[in-house]
Amino acid sequence: MGNGDKKAEIQMPHCFGAKELWDQVRQVTYEDVVRYFYQPTDPSSLGIIRFFFGLLMLMDLLEERGGADIDLRWGNPKDCHFPLFPVLVNPGFPWISIMYFFMWLGALGIMLGLKFRLSLFLFGISYWYILLLDKSFWNNHSYLFGVLVILLAGSSANHFGSLDGYFDPSKKNKHVPYWNYFILKYQFFMLYFLAGLKKTDMEWLQGYSMSNLGHHWVFLPFRYLLSSDQIDYLIVHWFGFLLDLTIGFWLLIEFTRPVAMFFCAAFHLMNSRLFSIGMFPYVCLATMPLFCEETWPRKLQTLLSIEYSPPTPSQSCIYRKEQIEAYIKVEKSHKSDCIRDKVTWKHKMVVALLMCHCGLQVFLPYSHFITKGYNNWTKGLYGYSWDMMVHSWNTVLVVVKVVDNDTGREHFVDSEAWTLNERWSKHADMCLQYAQCLRRNLIGNLKEQTNSELTTNQITSENISIFLDVWCSLNKRFQQRMYNPQYDLLNANWSPFQPVEWLLPVLSEYNDFRKTMDDISEEVYSWSNFSDVLFIADFPGLYLENFINDDLRNVTLTVLEGAVAYEVEEESELQSTGVKLRKGDSVPIEVGLFHKIHTISETPSIYMYTFTRIESSEEEDVSEGRQNVMYSPFPLFEDFQQRVDSFLKMWGHIGNSVLYLLFGRPFNIRSKIKG
Repeated sequence: MGNGDKKAEIQMPHCFGAKELWDQVRQVTYEDVVRYFYQPTDPSSLGIIRFFFGLLMLMDLLEERGGADIDLRWGNPKDCHFPLFPVLVNPGFPWISIMYFFMWLGALGIMLGLKFRLSLFLFGISYWYILLLDKSFWNNHSYLFGVLVILLAGSSANHFGSLDGYFDPSKKNKHVPYWNYFILKYQFFMLYFLAGLKKTDMEWLQGYSMSNLGHHWVFLPFRYLLSSDQIDYLIVHWFGFLLDLTIGFWLLIEFTRPVAMFFCAAFHLMNSRLFSIGMFPYVCLATMPLFCEETWPRKLQTLLSIEYSPPTPSQSCIYRKEQIEAYIKVEKSHKSDCIRDKVTWKHKMVVALLMCHCGLQVFLPYSHFITKGYNNWTKGLYGYSWDMMVHSWNTVLVVVKVVDNDTGREHFVDSEAWTLNERWSKHADMCLQYAQCLRRNLIGNLKEQTNSELTTNQITSENISIFLDVWCSLNKRFQQRMYNPQYDLLNANWSPFQPVEWLLPVLSEYNDFRKTMDDISEEVYSWSNFSDVLFIADFPGLYLENFINDDLRNVTLTVLEGAVAYEVEEESELQSTGVKLRKGDSVPIEVGLFHKIHTISETPSIYMYTFTRIESSEEEDVSEGRQNVMYSPFPLFEDFQQRVDSFLKMWGHIGNSVLYLLFGRPFNIRSKIKG
């Protein structure tokens, strides 16, 4: 037989093997899938992950959940909150404090594995209620923590290293079904992979999402080879994109897992210093062992010469007949009826629910074509979308105007008066909720006062209109309006399934202008250490009303595109003087006066302010303080005293609430202090 025949003989079995493999796949039944998910696995890794998740949730309760500031976040009944569902309302400071108590009790129980199901219920119900009560505090990882609680609720994570196992031997060191590991591993795989898919956005790949990170000390080793701008582009954007997109696959492969875990751990530790994202990096670090073999703690015990007992059969798993026979042979005390070998309808239902969850996690990040009412310049709410850090915002102005329709007077309200953060202003649905909240507060103030107490600075009737003008920049673009400032939000036509009709489009046709903006900025910054520039774009027929503070000098307006009319209001003469400016024209701006800039061209106008800030020693002290924080160790060590103080404050709030509910003892609510 020639070489050609031998080659043919080698290839044929490969072809037949592929066909046989396909035939075997086709013969797999749903019951086989159920048996696969319910096969027995070692509980040790899951128990360790459960312990650290509970511990980190105790810390998260003090940080992002705001345990130390319950009174500031939930104590003022006039503060505006933004629930996902209208039926969710703030029950008040005392009852919210009780929810925090249940969350703390639940997180402690999760960590210790004590009354595991009850602990998950107490933590999960309170956590999800508080999370859904205010969308303005949503983060991707906040959603992740809530999902992990739901997934753990169906698991047997208390079969190792738990007090439940200590008090109940039937739960001590017992096998857990493989799906307990699979679903958690799937959740974190999709966390990385979907974050990578979201970073295929050209805004990220072109380096416009993140800026000025290359100066941070965590990138110090890279600065020997790269400039700060190159670090931002190559390390932050491109390496971050490739790591998110592929790290899940590298973690699944045993050969590449050690290197992948090193890069993944370094990535999360760097993020913990770069961003204020609470316990998210540490939760990811604590769950990285999900991608290892379930028996890694046993191997570690063997390596350290520590004796251990192998796990014993559990009724929560499905065993093969040969496994049952082996257990009965080794341990005579085992009876065959104590070990399951048959698939029941409950097993099938659980696997079906797991598959639904897997599909839902793929669908939700791309479901924004349905929930159009939550879309703005970006798709959907920041939470389940996994578009982490893809969009950066810079807001310079939020104007809230209230018009008394009976008198025609205009009143301006501080946008921070009854709000806890500024994220609401980027989402049309929350702007609508804010307008309704503002109306309730204003009407409530009106009813509390008599006609003799009213002044010209207050509304005189319930017949009012509310207008919102938000100026912000998305990913280094111009500052521009986000909403139509002439749209009355109290009469808004909004639906979760329809596009927002008062939303103005982002001026993406000027995206290429960002390179010109960088060049101009570099030139302006070279003038002095205190020179700065602000780029603005506006729509035809609209105007910007602005006031220049006295702490600025050499303020100049320059038109880059289109045409504007610059108008100054002379307070002494109560009249306006104006001048028309076209592309390339400049005019000095008077400080301490209001002025208007009307866009009179048929296309959007683009202009810039250049100015010099007055040197301030306070700014230098602040920058030095930030630099010191930047070079400090990891927060788990540096913030120990702060965490202790936060813990004591939280329990002070809880104690005051209990005394109020039981004995009517009054409590004090701190007031917000604007920074």
